[in-house]
Amino acid sequence: MSKIKVGIVGYGNLGRGAEQAITQNDDMELVAVFTRRDPSSVVIATESAQVCHLDDVLQFKNDIDVILLCGGSATDLPEQVPALAKHFTTVDSFDTHALIPKFFDEVDVAAQAGGNVSIISVGWDPGLFSLNRLLGETVLPQGETYTFWGEGLSQGHSDAVRRIEGVKRGVQYTLPIEEAVNRVRSGENPQLTTREKHARVCYIVADEGADQKVIEETIVTMPNYFADYDTTVHFIDEATFEKEHTGMPHGGFVIRSGESAQGDKQIVEFSLKLGSNPGFTSSVLVAYARAAHRLTQKGATGAHTVFDIPFGLLSPNDPAELRKRLL
Repeated sequence: MSKIKVGIVGYGNLGRGAEQAITQNDDMELVAVFTRRDPSSVVIATESAQVCHLDDVLQFKNDIDVILLCGGSATDLPEQVPALAKHFTTVDSFDTHALIPKFFDEVDVAAQAGGNVSIISVGWDPGLFSLNRLLGETVLPQGETYTFWGEGLSQGHSDAVRRIEGVKRGVQYTLPIEEAVNRVRSGENPQLTTREKHARVCYIVADEGADQKVIEETIVTMPNYFADYDTTVHFIDEATFEKEHTGMPHGGFVIRSGESAQGDKQIVEFSLKLGSNPGFTSSVLVAYARAAHRLTQKGATGAHTVFDIPFGLLSPNDPAELRKRLL
């Protein structure tokens, strides 16, 4: 059986993770990595694959089955996905929740025009958490759904603290508040404020001579990032930062708390504890690349989300094997 030929656009943390995930799937092979940088400056792990400039991607139209778009949601994916969906089957991890409906419509037009499949907003949230929110409220229509994130490093909030004057290095971790989690797990179905659900903890290496009190005050009062949370700021030395805060762990859980038709309390919970946020997200992207390719082979077109994809299409095993081994 021929392998699914995959391309990767972008070679940051997510792109590197996707490359490694492909090596764990025997039915796939990496054909090329596409970058906006000078290709000669990008060294990849797959010796058989090429590194090419993004401007040359259309030269591979007949050589690639699925392209994984591994850029950022702020500026990269809104531009790149519609452009490439006209020419390739694509999978992306667009994660700006409020803009997903608009993004879906734009990608759908492009994918339909090109006769391709494009699966958008793939990952763990949006993605696997979305599926579990759907499953919970469908099985238990009378109830409440709660999503908690962490303990984990927030890339966006970490970037915000690093932009503060006097901050040399910095990270921010999101922590679910244990009291709130326990109230949900007990079936109380509380109405929780933002401050009651999560706390934020920052670890900062300050520039020499910087005023730490000013840095701390700037962080804890920052609107849209920290002002609505209880935030703790720790100042540490660079050696400690390098030793303890250069990884990218994350995770969280989705809880559906409700009652069945008999009036019995029921709790459904799905959780993740991730040693590497981009490593796990890229693994989800690669699984959905298989589904995207299979949908294309069946003649499907247009944009899709995780809600539209049967789980069986994600697996390299055939349906008979899945029924025998997992059902």
